[in-house]
Parts: sequence; C-alpha cells; structure tokens
Amino acid sequence: MNSRIWFFLCTLLFALDAPVEAQPPKKVPRLGYLAAVSASADAPRLEAFRQGLREFGYIEGQSIVIEYRHEGRRFERLPDLAAELVNLKIDVLVVVTTNAALAAKKITPTIPIVFMGVTDPIAAGLVESLARPGGNTTGITNMAAVLTGKRLEFLKETIPKVSRVAVLWDPQAPGSIPQWKESQLPARELGLELYSMEVSSVDKYEAAFKEAINAGNTASG
Repeated sequence: MNSRIWFFLCTLLFALDAPVEAQPPKKVPRLGYLAAVSASADAPRLEAFRQGLREFGYIEGQSIVIEYRHEGRRFERLPDLAAELVNLKIDVLVVVTTNAALAAKKITPTIPIVFMGVTDPIAAGLVESLARPGGNTTGITNMAAVLTGKRLEFLKETIPKVSRVAVLWDPQAPGSIPQWKESQLPARELGLELYSMEVSSVDKYEAAFKEAINAGNTASG
C-alpha cells in the first residue's frame, strides 16, 4: 500500500484508539468522512482507505461505522455537511481536500480531524507547522505547490521545444491557488509562457481544454 496511505491510517487509528480508557466497553468507533469531490472521483482513494482499515482489523458495519458525505460542486454546502457529521457524534472526522478541511475546522475545535489531499496545510491555516500541527487537525499533504516548478522542469526536459503551457487550476479551491502562483517564477526561468485554465466545475473541463488548444498551447500541467 502507498506509504502515504499507511501514514494516514496510522494517524487515524491513533486518534481512534487514544481515548479507549474513557470509552464504554465494546463501543464501536464512528467515523465521519467528508470529501469535497464527487463520490465517483473519490472512489479509488476511498477503496484504498477501506482496504487499509480492513488490514488493521476494522470491518465497516461491524467494528467501525462510517458516515459519508460527498460534495464536488457546491462547496458552500461543506460546512453544513460537516455539521451533520458532527451532530452524529462521530469520534474522528476524515476530510478530503483543503475545502473540506477548512469547513471541518470551522465546525469543530475538539473532534480530531485527519485530512488528505491538502496542498499546503500551513498556508491554509489548518496547522501551525508540519512537525507540530497543533489544535485538533493533522494529516498528510501532497505538497503540490512546492513541486510545481519541478513538474514544469520535467515537462521541459521531456519536450524541449515546448514554449507555451496551459495550467489547469481552480480559483475557488484554496489548495489550487498556491500551485498557480508557484508556477510563475519557474516558468519564466524555463522560458515558458503559461496559459491560465481557470475551471471550477468538472463539466467545464472539456471546453477549457479546447480553448487551451485553440490558444496555441502544446502542453498542459
């Protein structure tokens, strides 16, 4: 299993098991799962998550209960969905993407929150530092913004003649904005002209790519 998934599961299980002494005997842990993506898009990650739980002996519906909420379009609904999960008296709240993590953090200052798919948890205000998160929020980060320049560098090495690159990003997603900003300086150093593909809805992807091609872009990132 991916090392990040292992780390995430260890963090999650620690949060579940930490207050064991204070829990009534035979209490089945209740987990909330909030994802700011559609259920279909989240399916591969969710299956890996469930598999990891099974490997640790947590069988959904038997030794653990999981309440799911997915919202891939109307992000303004995320706080309400987080509140729904909190009202179900969950023990841990798992969140996917920065939008979901921020919504959860606003709703509960006490229930442990474990995030994944977050670009920069420090810049987003989710944690104080990577070494010492502080508060009730922790998890894993893909460090996408930091790696933006390296991706452009690899692209230039792979296609030396490339000069114009379309960058797909979502201005409504806190985790996507840093990636766009961090791409500017590396692009100039590599002699690349960037084309901004600002898309906040899945149903607009096709049109955005067509526009990028018509604008003369030969690659995308």
